[in-house]
Amino acid sequence: MDVHTEKETALIEAILYLEADPLDEAGLCRISGLGKEVVLEALNNLSERYAREDSGVELSRIGGGVMISPKKEYWDNLKDRYGKKNESKLSKAALETLSIIAYSQPITRSEIEAIRGVSADNMIRLLLEKELIREVGKKDVPGKPVQYGTTREFLKFFRLESIADLPKLNESETDRFELNG
Repeated sequence: MDVHTEKETALIEAILYLEADPLDEAGLCRISGLGKEVVLEALNNLSERYAREDSGVELSRIGGGVMISPKKEYWDNLKDRYGKKNESKLSKAALETLSIIAYSQPITRSEIEAIRGVSADNMIRLLLEKELIREVGKKDVPGKPVQYGTTREFLKFFRLESIADLPKLNESETDRFELNG
């Protein structure tokens, strides 16, 4: 790495350190005033540096952006102390509701209830408060019920780059997330 790139890499690192949310390349270009190629090279330099054994952090790709986060192998030891307050443990019912939404989105409250077999009002309210789900539209049926989907905060919470990175379901699990109609 030449001296010219070192300063740009340090600038990108400082920006990522200060940002609480993942930033995409365009955002990094805008904030740093650097061109896309320089930003991409700086991100590559940081990835290489963080890949070394003596680094406790890594670049995580989350929701189409990049952020500095603890390496996964250390996060389990650190999350109790350093996890955000809204990342406190979710109840089994909240996780079940969130899983249904994640795998079946967009989905309405009544569809969630049909899958779970119990009222979902409280769980939906809790997940909305924690910003793990959001209203994504209205279903084109009588009454136009609200449809829910996951948020970027959901991706950060579970350290996923995109919804496509959710664990794949086996056949019996897939059946669990379908409406018995």
